[in-house]
Amino acid sequence: MRVIDPSELLRPEPAFAAKPVGDFRDYTIDPNDPIKERVRKLYISMHTNQTVDFVKSRRDKWLKFDKFEGGVLEVLEKLNDLVDESDPDVDIPNIYHGFQTAERIRADHPDIDWFHLTGLIHDIGKVMFFYDEPQWAVLGDTFPVGCEWGPSVVYRDTSFHDNPDGKDPRYNTKYGIYEPNCGLDNLMMSWGHDEYLYQVLKHNKSTLPPQALSMIRFHSFYPWHAGGDYTHLCNEPDNQKLKWVLEFNQYDLYSKSAEVPDIEALIPYYQSLIDKYLPGKLK
Repeated sequence: MRVIDPSELLRPEPAFAAKPVGDFRDYTIDPNDPIKERVRKLYISMHTNQTVDFVKSRRDKWLKFDKFEGGVLEVLEKLNDLVDESDPDVDIPNIYHGFQTAERIRADHPDIDWFHLTGLIHDIGKVMFFYDEPQWAVLGDTFPVGCEWGPSVVYRDTSFHDNPDGKDPRYNTKYGIYEPNCGLDNLMMSWGHDEYLYQVLKHNKSTLPPQALSMIRFHSFYPWHAGGDYTHLCNEPDNQKLKWVLEFNQYDLYSKSAEVPDIEALIPYYQSLIDKYLPGKLK
């Protein structure tokens, strides 16, 4: 596996490696901070363009599963070349974040091997970026389309002005196209790497358990699992999903301040998990 040196790409602040928990997910606006401005502009593009019609078009494009075939480690290697422009916390390639997350989970839950693999692969849906998708259609926090946007959505009050769904009476009410307590599985989420990977795993008949699939599908749905929004659309099974997503989230978010792992040394272990739960090439 080709592994690049992340030291060339780290943010210059020396505090990166020991970042206080309270400093994560800082979306305050500062025109003089290039990282914050990059993030804000990406979310404006996302919140302008993520509409019901757009999501339907992406589902039609990507859920044919006809773009490429590749193994998990092959896809992870491609993430060497992706720095997530929606993330205010880190400026290193996504491959390191996958191994950081997995290793933190493994340290705390040594006997739950599927959880380790979930941490490793949770972001590999970002491979869409390499097939002509803009980052705003791949990365960042997710939210349901087809109903009013929750108050805790990032930049909620300043970024949706040009989204046509906000002026469409079919989509701009509390429930929109949904029924009360219809359940998260029945929502049409904004298009991104979470939903794509979830669908890829289902299509390829992964044997990862339902808890893993919920973590993958909803780990970027911060307005729900962190903001407490959209509970009027949730049902009882979603309460169980929430427990697992919150357990996963602490590793996904706070591992970003951990040391860079020795990926080459870890590959044999994770390849054994891939062979167990996701063998061969994935479509």
